[in-house]
Amino acid sequence: MSGMTKVETFQNQKTLIAAQEAINGKRKGFSALLPFLGPAFIASIAYVDPGNYATNIAGGAQFGYKLLWVIVLANLMGILFQNMSAKLGIATGRNLPELCKDHFPKWLTVIMWIFSELAAIATDLAEFLGATLALYLLFDIPMMMAVIITGIVTYAILTMERLGFRPMEKFIAAFAITIGLCYVVEILISHPSISKIAYHSVTPWIGNKDSIMLAVGVIGATVMPHAVYLHSSLTQKRVIPVNDHQKLRIQKFSTIEIFIAMGLAGLVNLSMMAMSASVFFESGNTFVASIETAYKTLTPLLGPAAAWVFLISLLASGISSSTVGTMAGQVIMQGFVGFTIPLWFRRVITMLPAVIVVALGLDPTQTLVISQVILSVVLPMPLLALIYFTRRKDIMGILVNKKITNILAIICASIILILNLILIFQTIL
Repeated sequence: MSGMTKVETFQNQKTLIAAQEAINGKRKGFSALLPFLGPAFIASIAYVDPGNYATNIAGGAQFGYKLLWVIVLANLMGILFQNMSAKLGIATGRNLPELCKDHFPKWLTVIMWIFSELAAIATDLAEFLGATLALYLLFDIPMMMAVIITGIVTYAILTMERLGFRPMEKFIAAFAITIGLCYVVEILISHPSISKIAYHSVTPWIGNKDSIMLAVGVIGATVMPHAVYLHSSLTQKRVIPVNDHQKLRIQKFSTIEIFIAMGLAGLVNLSMMAMSASVFFESGNTFVASIETAYKTLTPLLGPAAAWVFLISLLASGISSSTVGTMAGQVIMQGFVGFTIPLWFRRVITMLPAVIVVALGLDPTQTLVISQVILSVVLPMPLLALIYFTRRKDIMGILVNKKITNILAIICASIILILNLILIFQTIL
């Protein structure tokens, strides 16, 4: 074992000891919460990936502040499902794919695995292209070279998993904070209307066919299949409870962390659309519908600094979300079919679609749209499985869903399913 590995292993043990102290009431306030911070920040990266950039920018440019309420709704749905997923791992010591394998017929788990792998690849395609596009625009390097650099960087980050959970959590949290700080700067530069943000965040507006499509896209880019699968894996063996009291305490800390991490992700998405509304919509640049166009339009409107900050946030988003997507792919394969492949091999497989897109010169934004459609097809599977398991007392024990949680989850899953069907049909027709 290398010196660094010993240091990081010590940090993992230190975190677990601190967590036990918090469970036993020996730590109070933020000091008690600190050892539980990590899993939700990793999952929340899926909520600020390049797919969100594409939909938020297009929504703000075309309809101003009017679709901000959709972001709030999508984020509330995300909080609900991520909390259920985290609770599943805490209550059972198993992740969602593993429970599907244990309780569903083999033919069904194989089908779910295949579709989930396709979703993981589609997710990684969008995230990979986002990072690649950021490198291309930032440093003016060829797209294919940007693809290779993105692959090497994300693989290097993924190797940190062998050092334990804490180093990876810290690294991904740093990316999340970077994205958030970038949008603090963007808001300060763009000066959006605070009153309009407040009003449209809580006032539903439907509009026309195009706005409905964008609203569906915002929700489709927010609640992601791989994040639902992954969160249960991140909590299943992180801090292992020995009785019901400890399960309740761990779940309490987990819920607080989810509200913090997902709340920050929601604020980033709101800032993204508000910035687009302030800069593009109010200046008449409603044609902005892609990441590349947004960058090129930002420069003359707000100056090169704003454009660079935008690309830095996109790069942080693409690299971190691609890393998290590959982690989810490993969990999906191991859980559903009981085997894994070397990390480098999965990295190569999942980056191949991005290589093909770049090699063929396909439009990155259009490719992002197609990837969202694939995710829309797969999303109902993990949501329905999650509801099925978390409502069963024989599986969840003391952490079984309350009746109101089941009702809200079914309503949210139904809304997402209907909206995704609309997205699929509108895209095909």
